[in-house]
Amino acid sequence: MFDRHHNTLILNLNFIGVALAYTLLGLSLWLSTDVPLATKGYWAMGIFLLTLSLINVVKYRFDMRMDEDRLKRIEDARNEKMLEEAIKDAA
Repeated sequence: MFDRHHNTLILNLNFIGVALAYTLLGLSLWLSTDVPLATKGYWAMGIFLLTLSLINVVKYRFDMRMDEDRLKRIEDARNEKMLEEAIKDAA
């Protein structure tokens, strides 16, 4: 229970940080009069694509960790079953 609450808190803080960063980026692009509109769009696209790339990296790392955990649980269950069979055979 504590882990789930802790993860939710961290996730919410990250969402707030990303929203704040996008807001500040939008505000700075909106208020900068010396920068041409094409350059502003280029910067905004770069930041957006960087965000998408980071989301994909985190997702793939999370998927890899889930796969490793699943394999470990399967191996643990197999080992436990082998131990139970060995104990039955010994008795």
